Amino acid sequence: MKTDMKNKKEIILMNVNGPDKPGQTASLTNILMQYDVNILDIGQSVIHDDLNLGIMFEVPEEAGSSPVLKDILFKAYELGVDAKFTVIPADQYSEWVAHQGKARYIVTLISHKLKAAHVAKATAVIAEQGLNIDNISRLSGRVPIEGTTPQAQAVVEFSVRGTPRDLQKMKSDFMRISGECDLDIAVQEDNVFRRNRRLICFDMDSTLIQTEVIDELARCAGVGEQVSAITASAMRGEIDFRQSFLKRISLLKGLDESVMKEIAENLPITDGAERLFKTLKRYGYRTAILSGGFSYFGNYLKSKLDIDYVFANELEIVNGKLTGNNVGDIVDGARKAELLKLLAFKEDIHLEQVIAVGDGANDLPMLQLAGLGIAFHAKPKVKASAQHSISAGGLDSILYFLGFRDRDINQ
Repeated sequence: MKTDMKNKKEIILMNVNGPDKPGQTASLTNILMQYDVNILDIGQSVIHDDLNLGIMFEVPEEAGSSPVLKDILFKAYELGVDAKFTVIPADQYSEWVAHQGKARYIVTLISHKLKAAHVAKATAVIAEQGLNIDNISRLSGRVPIEGTTPQAQAVVEFSVRGTPRDLQKMKSDFMRISGECDLDIAVQEDNVFRRNRRLICFDMDSTLIQTEVIDELARCAGVGEQVSAITASAMRGEIDFRQSFLKRISLLKGLDESVMKEIAENLPITDGAERLFKTLKRYGYRTAILSGGFSYFGNYLKSKLDIDYVFANELEIVNGKLTGNNVGDIVDGARKAELLKLLAFKEDIHLEQVIAVGDGANDLPMLQLAGLGIAFHAKPKVKASAQHSISAGGLDSILYFLGFRDRDINQ
């Protein structure tokens, strides 16, 4: 390999490939150390026990590159790996340095099985937006060919650099691909807030639990069809939540209080919820329920899942019977957003550090206010208006949006 001896400072890019073994990086960098080179950039990945190591280094003028490269080649031969070298012109390196500080984004793909079509379509959108992929990481554990469970997930994370030509179009394209491919995709700006989320606020009905409690109460009261019709219309955003709420609870008048206990003990917890809350608690996150449902059931979940805060509606009970009235303020969409802001203030954190998760139209104000708003198995109108969505996975998919790896979760 010829180098330009007119350049006093030689910049070399070394790429090493081959079977991965312990100590290879140490052996190669030990040679660089002997020549007192400056490392300008370094990256390493291992895919199925195959090493890919890249080091860009500056050779001191007095050393010259030839002895360094010769020793590296000998060591690479001993280690059973291939090494190749590229001379980087100084002006090209300076241009590369000048590009630092560009915006960065994290794109996360979650599916039960990651297919080539998923990666091809997602990366095509990234390329269309003029973004460069700097790094690709697998967050999920190693996937067996056979014996996978329906809950198993394959997750990869792309670190991309640059400013999207049209961020909203990029998000809408990702949402379209999600619908076509049974795939969840999230795109987040990679900033200090993304790496320091501290509070997660959840809707309850059809989010933390796979039912609408008011429908269960109505069924026991013999007014199920009437209440379900009002509930469905409200969640689609067709009628005002407050008005629909008062209509629905008025139909529960006379229901025995004991029914609430029975329903609470049989609530269908959403897939992934227990894994999610166990992990969040371990790593110091604060959690809250902000629900248009009822505090009785929210407090039951608070105890079961170790949740920090519960804000929901309280049903009036007199002589062991529901009166059909509500006690206190109604928790609607606007109230949820207000409570989210109050909790962020109480926890002394920025709104960008808050995550909100919900499925209905009355969740949109808090989803749009939070730094990360996630529409979870949501109605089409909600999904279209939210920043991000989860439609294929369980609640524990949220952990991957936060950058968790399976090895962090399964401790």
